[in-house]
Amino acid sequence: MADVEIEPKCEALTGARAPLKSPSPPRAAADNGGVSRRRTTAGLRRLAASLLITVASVALAAALGRAMWRAYFEAPWTRDGTVRAYVVTMAPEISGRITELRVIDNQFVHKGDLLMVIDPTDYTIAVRRSEAALQQARSDAENFAREAQRRARLNEVDAVALEQAQTYESNAQIAQAQVQQAIANLHQARVNLGRTQIRAPVNGWVTNLLAQRADFANIGQSEVSLVDADSFWVDAYFEETQLSSIREGDSAVIQLMGYRQVVRGHVTSISRGINIANAQPNQQGLATVNPIFNWVRLAQRIPVHVYIDTVPKDVRLVAGITATVGIVSPSVTARSNGREDPGH
Repeated sequence: MADVEIEPKCEALTGARAPLKSPSPPRAAADNGGVSRRRTTAGLRRLAASLLITVASVALAAALGRAMWRAYFEAPWTRDGTVRAYVVTMAPEISGRITELRVIDNQFVHKGDLLMVIDPTDYTIAVRRSEAALQQARSDAENFAREAQRRARLNEVDAVALEQAQTYESNAQIAQAQVQQAIANLHQARVNLGRTQIRAPVNGWVTNLLAQRADFANIGQSEVSLVDADSFWVDAYFEETQLSSIREGDSAVIQLMGYRQVVRGHVTSISRGINIANAQPNQQGLATVNPIFNWVRLAQRIPVHVYIDTVPKDVRLVAGITATVGIVSPSVTARSNGREDPGH
Protein backbone atom coordinates (compact mmCIF):
# COMPACT_ATOMS: atom_id res chain seq x y z
CA MET A 1 0.00 0.00 0.00
CA ALA A 2 2.73 2.28 0.82
CA ASP A 3 4.57 1.45 -2.37
CA VAL A 4 1.48 2.07 -4.54
CA GLU A 5 0.90 5.43 -3.02
CA ILE A 6 4.48 6.50 -3.41
CA GLU A 7 4.61 5.93 -7.16
CA PRO A 8 1.63 8.15 -8.02
CA LYS A 9 3.01 10.77 -5.84
CA CYS A 10 6.29 10.55 -7.62
CA GLU A 11 4.56 10.60 -10.96
CA ALA A 12 2.48 13.50 -9.82
CA LEU A 13 5.51 15.27 -8.70
CA THR A 14 7.32 14.42 -11.90
CA GLY A 15 4.37 15.50 -13.97
CA ALA A 16 4.14 18.74 -12.09
CA ARG A 17 7.81 19.52 -12.50
CA ALA A 18 8.04 18.57 -16.18
CA PRO A 19 6.11 21.60 -17.43
CA LEU A 20 8.43 23.79 -15.44
CA LYS A 21 11.59 22.46 -17.15
CA SER A 22 10.33 22.26 -20.71
CA PRO A 23 10.54 26.07 -21.61
CA SER A 24 14.24 26.33 -20.71
CA PRO A 25 15.83 25.13 -23.99
CA PRO A 26 13.96 27.63 -26.24
CA ARG A 27 15.00 30.63 -24.13
CA ALA A 28 18.67 29.57 -24.24
CA ALA A 29 18.53 29.27 -28.03
CA ALA A 30 16.95 32.71 -28.33
CA ASP A 31 19.61 34.21 -26.11
CA ASN A 32 22.39 32.60 -28.15
CA GLY A 33 20.87 33.93 -31.38
CA GLY A 34 20.73 37.50 -30.05
CA VAL A 35 24.32 37.38 -28.92
CA SER A 36 25.39 36.09 -32.34
CA ARG A 37 23.48 38.85 -34.11
CA ARG A 38 25.06 41.49 -31.87
CA ARG A 39 28.52 40.05 -32.44
CA THR A 40 27.95 40.04 -36.19
CA THR A 41 26.78 43.67 -36.15
CA ALA A 42 29.80 44.75 -34.06
CA GLY A 43 32.13 42.91 -36.42
CA LEU A 44 30.61 44.61 -39.44
CA ARG A 45 30.96 47.97 -37.77
CA ARG A 46 34.60 47.32 -36.95
CA LEU A 47 35.23 46.21 -40.52
CA ALA A 48 33.53 49.33 -41.88
CA ALA A 49 35.58 51.54 -39.54
CA SER A 50 38.79 49.79 -40.61
CA LEU A 51 37.92 50.25 -44.27
CA LEU A 52 37.06 53.89 -43.69
CA ILE A 53 40.34 54.54 -41.87
CA THR A 54 42.27 52.75 -44.60
CA VAL A 55 40.58 54.76 -47.36
CA ALA A 56 41.10 58.01 -45.45
CA SER A 57 44.77 57.16 -44.86
CA VAL A 58 45.32 56.38 -48.53
CA ALA A 59 43.57 59.59 -49.59
CA LEU A 60 45.59 61.63 -47.10
CA ALA A 61 48.84 60.01 -48.24
CA ALA A 62 47.95 60.72 -51.87
CA ALA A 63 47.15 64.36 -51.05
CA LEU A 64 50.36 64.77 -49.09
CA GLY A 65 52.35 63.12 -51.87
CA ARG A 66 50.85 65.42 -54.46
CA ALA A 67 51.53 68.43 -52.23
CA MET A 68 55.14 67.34 -51.74
CA TRP A 69 55.54 66.81 -55.47
CA ARG A 70 54.27 70.30 -56.19
CA ALA A 71 56.34 71.81 -53.39
CA TYR A 72 59.55 70.17 -54.58
CA PHE A 73 59.22 70.14 -58.36
CA GLU A 74 56.79 72.95 -59.15
CA ALA A 75 57.78 75.31 -56.32
CA PRO A 76 61.50 74.56 -55.86
CA TRP A 77 63.22 75.25 -52.56
CA THR A 78 66.61 74.61 -51.02
CA ARG A 79 68.19 74.73 -47.60
CA ASP A 80 71.54 75.54 -49.19
CA GLY A 81 71.31 79.33 -49.19
CA THR A 82 73.83 81.94 -48.02
CA VAL A 83 73.39 85.62 -47.27
CA ARG A 84 76.07 87.65 -49.00
CA ALA A 85 77.15 91.29 -49.21
CA TYR A 86 79.87 93.33 -50.85
CA VAL A 87 82.84 94.14 -48.63
CA VAL A 88 84.70 97.34 -49.46
CA THR A 89 88.35 97.07 -48.54
CA MET A 90 90.15 100.37 -48.04
CA ALA A 91 93.91 100.36 -48.40
CA PRO A 92 95.82 103.63 -48.06
CA GLU A 93 97.16 105.10 -51.30
CA ILE A 94 99.91 106.85 -49.36
CA SER A 95 102.07 105.64 -46.50
CA GLY A 96 102.50 107.15 -43.07
CA ARG A 97 101.77 106.91 -39.38
CA ILE A 98 98.10 106.66 -38.29
CA THR A 99 97.47 109.68 -36.08
CA GLU A 100 93.69 109.38 -35.65
CA LEU A 101 91.29 106.42 -35.63
CA ARG A 102 87.70 107.62 -35.54
CA VAL A 103 85.84 104.27 -35.61
CA ILE A 104 85.63 101.04 -33.66
CA ASP A 105 84.90 97.49 -34.78
CA ASN A 106 81.30 96.77 -35.91
CA GLN A 107 80.39 100.47 -35.92
CA PHE A 108 77.90 101.69 -38.51
CA VAL A 109 79.18 104.59 -40.60
CA HIS A 110 77.63 106.73 -43.30
CA LYS A 111 79.10 107.51 -46.67
CA GLY A 112 81.68 110.29 -46.29
CA ASP A 113 82.36 109.77 -42.56
CA LEU A 114 86.00 110.13 -41.52
CA LEU A 115 87.49 106.78 -40.53
CA MET A 116 91.18 107.48 -39.92
CA VAL A 117 93.86 110.08 -40.50
CA ILE A 118 97.42 109.45 -41.65
CA ASP A 119 100.10 111.93 -40.54
CA PRO A 120 99.79 114.80 -43.08
CA THR A 121 103.04 116.61 -42.21
CA ASP A 122 105.16 115.36 -45.11
CA TYR A 123 102.35 115.84 -47.59
CA THR A 124 101.64 119.38 -46.44
CA ILE A 125 105.31 120.19 -47.00
CA ALA A 126 105.13 118.59 -50.45
CA VAL A 127 102.18 120.84 -51.35
CA ARG A 128 104.11 123.95 -50.30
CA ARG A 129 107.13 122.87 -52.33
CA SER A 130 104.97 122.29 -55.36
CA GLU A 131 103.36 125.69 -54.97
CA ALA A 132 106.81 127.32 -54.84
CA ALA A 133 107.99 125.34 -57.84
CA LEU A 134 104.92 126.42 -59.80
CA GLN A 135 105.49 130.05 -58.92
CA GLN A 136 109.13 129.83 -60.06
CA ALA A 137 108.16 128.09 -63.29
CA ARG A 138 105.62 130.77 -64.10
CA SER A 139 108.17 133.50 -63.48
CA ASP A 140 110.69 131.78 -65.76
CA ALA A 141 108.06 131.31 -68.42
CA GLU A 142 107.09 134.97 -68.34
CA ASN A 143 110.76 136.01 -68.55
CA PHE A 144 111.45 133.75 -71.54
CA ALA A 145 108.26 134.92 -73.25
CA ARG A 146 109.26 138.60 -72.95
CA GLU A 147 112.76 137.83 -74.18
CA ALA A 148 111.39 135.94 -77.17
CA GLN A 149 109.13 138.87 -78.03
CA ARG A 150 112.07 141.32 -77.93
CA ARG A 151 114.19 139.08 -80.15
CA ALA A 152 111.34 138.75 -82.61
CA ARG A 153 111.23 142.52 -83.11
CA LEU A 154 114.89 142.64 -84.23
CA ASN A 155 115.88 142.89 -87.87
CA GLU A 156 114.85 139.65 -89.56
CA VAL A 157 117.61 140.13 -92.19
CA ASP A 158 120.33 139.50 -89.63
CA ALA A 159 120.85 135.73 -89.62
CA VAL A 160 122.37 135.77 -86.17
CA ALA A 161 119.44 137.75 -84.74
CA LEU A 162 116.99 135.34 -86.42
CA GLU A 163 118.75 132.34 -84.90
CA GLN A 164 118.70 133.90 -81.45
CA ALA A 165 115.00 134.73 -81.81
CA GLN A 166 114.24 131.10 -82.60
CA THR A 167 116.30 129.96 -79.61
CA TYR A 168 114.45 132.28 -77.26
CA GLU A 169 111.15 131.18 -78.69
CA SER A 170 112.05 127.56 -77.96
CA ASN A 171 113.13 128.48 -74.46
CA ALA A 172 109.78 130.19 -73.89
CA GLN A 173 107.93 127.04 -74.98
CA ILE A 174 110.08 124.90 -72.70
CA ALA A 175 109.38 127.22 -69.80
CA GLN A 176 105.64 127.00 -70.48
CA ALA A 177 105.87 123.21 -70.43
CA GLN A 178 107.65 123.38 -67.11
CA VAL A 179 104.77 125.47 -65.81
CA GLN A 180 102.34 122.72 -66.82
CA GLN A 181 104.52 120.12 -65.12
CA ALA A 182 104.63 122.21 -61.96
CA ILE A 183 100.84 122.49 -62.03
CA ALA A 184 100.55 118.71 -62.31
CA ASN A 185 103.01 118.21 -59.44
CA LEU A 186 101.00 120.58 -57.27
CA HIS A 187 97.80 118.77 -58.09
CA GLN A 188 99.40 115.42 -57.21
CA ALA A 189 100.70 116.84 -53.92
CA ARG A 190 97.25 118.11 -53.01
CA VAL A 191 95.68 114.75 -53.90
CA ASN A 192 98.17 112.95 -51.66
CA LEU A 193 97.42 115.39 -48.86
CA GLY A 194 93.71 114.64 -49.23
CA ARG A 195 94.43 110.92 -49.11
CA THR A 196 95.72 111.28 -45.57
CA GLN A 197 92.04 111.33 -44.56
CA ILE A 198 90.36 107.99 -45.25
CA ARG A 199 86.58 108.33 -45.50
CA ALA A 200 83.80 105.77 -45.89
CA PRO A 201 82.87 105.27 -49.56
CA VAL A 202 79.54 103.56 -48.70
CA ASN A 203 77.06 103.14 -45.89
CA GLY A 204 78.00 100.11 -43.89
CA TRP A 205 79.54 98.46 -40.88
CA VAL A 206 83.22 98.40 -39.96
CA THR A 207 84.26 94.78 -39.74
CA ASN A 208 87.34 92.97 -38.47
CA LEU A 209 89.14 96.21 -37.59
CA LEU A 210 92.78 95.43 -36.88
CA ALA A 211 94.33 98.88 -37.39
CA GLN A 212 95.34 100.80 -34.31
CA ARG A 213 96.41 104.34 -33.65
CA ALA A 214 100.16 104.88 -34.16
CA ASP A 215 100.39 101.94 -36.59
CA PHE A 216 102.34 102.58 -39.79
CA ALA A 217 100.12 102.27 -42.83
CA ASN A 218 101.70 101.05 -46.05
CA ILE A 219 100.49 101.70 -49.57
CA GLY A 220 98.06 99.02 -50.70
CA GLN A 221 97.80 97.32 -47.32
CA SER A 222 94.20 96.89 -46.12
CA GLU A 223 93.42 98.83 -42.96
CA VAL A 224 89.62 99.13 -42.84
CA SER A 225 86.88 96.91 -44.31
CA LEU A 226 83.23 97.93 -44.63
CA VAL A 227 80.24 95.65 -45.20
CA ASP A 228 78.08 97.57 -47.67
CA ALA A 229 74.68 97.97 -46.02
CA ASP A 230 72.92 98.44 -49.37
CA SER A 231 74.30 95.36 -51.12
CA PHE A 232 72.86 92.36 -49.28
CA TRP A 233 71.57 89.47 -51.36
CA VAL A 234 71.14 85.70 -51.09
CA ASP A 235 72.89 83.05 -53.14
CA ALA A 236 70.58 80.04 -53.27
CA TYR A 237 72.16 76.85 -54.62
CA PHE A 238 69.46 74.87 -56.41
CA GLU A 239 69.88 71.46 -57.97
CA GLU A 240 70.09 71.45 -61.73
CA THR A 241 66.86 69.45 -61.93
CA GLN A 242 64.99 72.41 -60.42
CA LEU A 243 66.24 75.15 -62.75
CA SER A 244 63.46 74.59 -65.29
CA SER A 245 60.96 75.92 -62.72
CA ILE A 246 62.92 79.10 -61.92
CA ARG A 247 62.69 82.34 -63.90
CA GLU A 248 64.13 85.82 -63.45
CA GLY A 249 61.60 87.91 -61.56
CA ASP A 250 60.08 85.03 -59.59
CA SER A 251 59.24 85.86 -55.99
CA ALA A 252 61.35 84.23 -53.30
CA VAL A 253 60.64 83.44 -49.66
CA ILE A 254 63.75 83.48 -47.49
CA GLN A 255 63.79 81.84 -44.07
CA LEU A 256 66.92 82.62 -42.08
CA MET A 257 68.08 79.93 -39.69
CA GLY A 258 68.13 82.18 -36.64
CA TYR A 259 64.81 83.98 -37.18
CA ARG A 260 61.16 83.03 -37.52
CA GLN A 261 60.29 86.08 -39.60
CA VAL A 262 60.19 85.67 -43.36
CA VAL A 263 62.36 87.80 -45.64
CA ARG A 264 60.97 88.58 -49.09
CA GLY A 265 62.95 88.83 -52.31
CA HIS A 266 62.96 88.01 -56.01
CA VAL A 267 65.23 86.21 -58.46
CA THR A 268 67.48 88.57 -60.40
CA SER A 269 69.78 86.14 -62.22
CA ILE A 270 70.92 82.54 -62.55
CA SER A 271 74.58 81.65 -62.78
CA ARG A 272 75.79 80.55 -66.19
CA GLY A 273 78.72 78.45 -65.05
CA ILE A 274 80.24 76.48 -62.20
CA ASN A 275 83.61 74.84 -61.70
CA ILE A 276 84.12 71.56 -63.59
CA ALA A 277 86.42 69.23 -61.70
CA ASN A 278 87.07 67.02 -64.74
CA ALA A 279 88.46 69.98 -66.69
CA GLN A 280 91.41 70.53 -64.35
CA PRO A 281 94.71 69.30 -65.82
CA ASN A 282 97.37 67.54 -63.79
CA GLN A 283 101.09 68.32 -63.79
CA GLN A 284 101.52 66.62 -67.17
CA GLY A 285 98.67 68.61 -68.68
CA LEU A 286 96.35 65.61 -68.83
CA ALA A 287 92.71 65.83 -67.84
CA THR A 288 91.92 64.69 -64.30
CA VAL A 289 88.72 62.63 -64.56
CA ASN A 290 87.03 61.67 -61.31
CA PRO A 291 85.54 58.14 -61.14
CA ILE A 292 81.79 57.85 -60.62
CA PHE A 293 79.25 55.09 -60.02
CA ASN A 294 76.97 54.57 -63.00
CA TRP A 295 73.91 54.02 -60.82
CA VAL A 296 74.51 57.15 -58.73
CA ARG A 297 74.39 60.55 -60.41
CA LEU A 298 74.48 63.55 -58.11
CA ALA A 299 72.73 66.68 -59.35
CA GLN A 300 74.99 69.72 -59.49
CA ARG A 301 74.00 72.83 -57.57
CA ILE A 302 73.71 76.11 -59.48
CA PRO A 303 73.85 79.54 -57.76
CA VAL A 304 70.68 81.61 -58.08
CA HIS A 305 70.99 85.32 -57.21
CA VAL A 306 68.08 86.49 -55.04
CA TYR A 307 67.69 90.20 -54.36
CA ILE A 308 66.30 91.08 -50.93
CA ASP A 309 63.21 93.29 -51.17
CA THR A 310 61.95 93.60 -47.61
CA VAL A 311 63.52 92.76 -44.26
CA PRO A 312 61.48 92.58 -41.03
CA LYS A 313 62.38 95.10 -38.37
CA ASP A 314 63.91 92.65 -35.90
CA VAL A 315 65.93 90.68 -38.47
CA ARG A 316 69.67 91.39 -38.62
CA LEU A 317 71.32 90.48 -41.89
CA VAL A 318 74.84 89.13 -41.56
CA ALA A 319 76.94 88.13 -44.54
CA GLY A 320 77.61 84.40 -44.42
CA ILE A 321 74.58 83.14 -42.48
CA THR A 322 72.54 80.28 -43.92
CA ALA A 323 69.00 80.46 -45.25
CA THR A 324 66.26 78.31 -46.72
CA VAL A 325 64.96 79.74 -49.99
CA GLY A 326 61.69 78.87 -51.71
CA ILE A 327 60.70 80.12 -55.14
CA VAL A 328 57.13 81.23 -55.77
CA SER A 329 56.90 81.16 -59.55
CA PRO A 330 54.03 83.01 -61.28
CA SER A 331 53.84 80.20 -63.82
CA VAL A 332 53.34 77.64 -61.04
CA THR A 333 50.63 79.78 -59.47
CA ALA A 334 48.86 80.05 -62.81
CA ARG A 335 48.99 76.28 -63.38
CA SER A 336 47.70 75.60 -59.89
CA ASN A 337 44.75 77.92 -60.60
CA GLY A 338 43.92 76.05 -63.80
CA ARG A 339 45.29 78.56 -66.29
CA GLU A 340 48.58 78.88 -68.13
CA ASP A 341 50.91 81.81 -67.68
CA PRO A 342 51.27 83.63 -71.02
CA GLY A 343 54.57 85.13 -69.97
CA HIS A 344 56.37 81.77 -70.13
